[in-house]
Amino acid sequence: MSTNDRIRFRIRLVAILLIPVAVALAVRLYFVQIVAHEYYLDKARDTYTTTRVTSGKRGEIFDVHGNLLVSNIPSVNITADPSHIKNSGSRRRLAYLLAREFPETSYEDFFRKLAPTRRKRISANDPNPDGSGFRTVPNTYAMIARDVSLEKAARLKALARVNKFRCLFFKDSYKRIYPKGSLLSNVLGFTNIVDDNDVAQTGLEKFFDEQMTAQFGRETYERDRSGRPLLYGPHISQEARDGRNIYLTISEPIQSILEEELDVTFREWKPKTLYAALVDPKTGNVLAMAQRPTFDPNDRSTYTNEAGRPRIAEDGIEPGSIIKPFTIGKALDWGYVTPETEIDCDRGTWIYLGKPLRDSHPYDKLTVAGVIQKSSNIGTAKIAMLLGEEKVYEALRMFGFGQKTNLPFRTETAGYLPRVPKWDGLSITRFPIGYGVRVSPLQMLRAYCALANNGKLPQLRLVDRLEDPATGVVEQIPVKPPVQLFEHPECHRQLIDMMTLVTKKGGTAARAALPGYEVAGKTGTSRKYIPGRGYASGKYFSSFVGFVPARNPAFVMLVTVDEPHGAYYASTVAAPTFKRVAERVLRHMNIPPDPALLPENNRTRTNP
Repeated sequence: MSTNDRIRFRIRLVAILLIPVAVALAVRLYFVQIVAHEYYLDKARDTYTTTRVTSGKRGEIFDVHGNLLVSNIPSVNITADPSHIKNSGSRRRLAYLLAREFPETSYEDFFRKLAPTRRKRISANDPNPDGSGFRTVPNTYAMIARDVSLEKAARLKALARVNKFRCLFFKDSYKRIYPKGSLLSNVLGFTNIVDDNDVAQTGLEKFFDEQMTAQFGRETYERDRSGRPLLYGPHISQEARDGRNIYLTISEPIQSILEEELDVTFREWKPKTLYAALVDPKTGNVLAMAQRPTFDPNDRSTYTNEAGRPRIAEDGIEPGSIIKPFTIGKALDWGYVTPETEIDCDRGTWIYLGKPLRDSHPYDKLTVAGVIQKSSNIGTAKIAMLLGEEKVYEALRMFGFGQKTNLPFRTETAGYLPRVPKWDGLSITRFPIGYGVRVSPLQMLRAYCALANNGKLPQLRLVDRLEDPATGVVEQIPVKPPVQLFEHPECHRQLIDMMTLVTKKGGTAARAALPGYEVAGKTGTSRKYIPGRGYASGKYFSSFVGFVPARNPAFVMLVTVDEPHGAYYASTVAAPTFKRVAERVLRHMNIPPDPALLPENNRTRTNP
């Protein structure tokens, strides 16, 4: 065979061998480019396309004037992927660095978090060679620190870059803060971090969680090898949306005044609980509400269940004498009595159905006005008997007792006012004086708003409006029209005249009087009922509810002291708190005293 023949043979042999390879490559190329094109394109995109999740801010809470009560500050959450740590030495150096930057966590804890593997609980179907119920897997996630300040995060990022720690990741976030500390904390509530998300726990934070929760945003783009976005290629962006802002009816200056004075009362009488609130009777707007004990939502170590829950809405108490004006007021309105009608008070002890009912002082006969002024239990019970059971129930029910106020508290109580078929023989003499029934402090405030508002019962309001921060659109919560409860306006005026006697000389709440103002109100000192034990010896609820100026009230205020120590009469414990708060709030609202009611002017007129 010649040389040329050998060359031609080799060429044919190579061609024969390469043809199948070429065919295979062509088939493979067809499969990759045509049949599986989308599959391989998606895999390629995964390597150079990234998605960045962004989060909006949770909605904020303001008072009615726009003062900030609950807010967010930018922060950074720092995590680690320990599987990216090269060796034990690098792990130790990083743990040391983190412990130095976050001294609240020890070096040992960080070293443990940065372990390259972890134990994972397995299901029944997974391999389980050692029978322990766990298997060892790479550790790809460790929470290093939450809510780190921007400055501290930037410093740590620079240190990680210098030390070539590529296992740390920095995610922008927001930290929930309460700029006013414990102010209104029982109402505002708080959030907790659960699985890296802000989760509402209590109060308005939980009630309006859906409205205030931010929507996540997503940005998908192609990147180069260093992670920088490419100027060309698809870029899909869905912006994050901030949650809606809540504006309350609360006035921060009035809230501050109330809480400062409650602190004084709490220190002086050392009660188990202390409630107080102010409401505008014309609109039903809650201007301030507070309780003691309380807590600071910025410092959860101060939180207890008793301090944290909104007890002014949740607790049902036997109110005592502060409930008396409602039965008596409707007895006047329905024509059963007049202010001058005399009631025999049996010298302070009245036996009915074999059970005694007593007054704090012995009285022979009192007018209806005197029954209010002296807070006679016997007089009130006898007026109630003139009405009969159905009318007494109707009177108490129309003022809202036994019904929720529908303020935004998920756990609000409706109290207890049973229907007439469930009454016993003594109920008609006990319910109208505040025993045997249970009301919340908020229910009592709503009822007194009707007395202060010309006999019209308003709907209480705690939220004034909601705002979308992105569009500026405001949703105003409407003021519902009040319900007229008095058929005869003159009877309502007569009742107010009687209630002003309570705070004048000879009344039970002279310590609630304000120079230059007429104050209408009522004291109530009730023994505390303990379920299963009956009425406890030496334990009382001491309350005062009033409004000022009596003829054109700027606000209605309730103060209730639960188990005060050292004294227990409402005239001593609750009335002075009302006076101190009212003086400061009237001054803040720029409501001047009536010169004709000032003591020096009265002396001038009587002694020319």
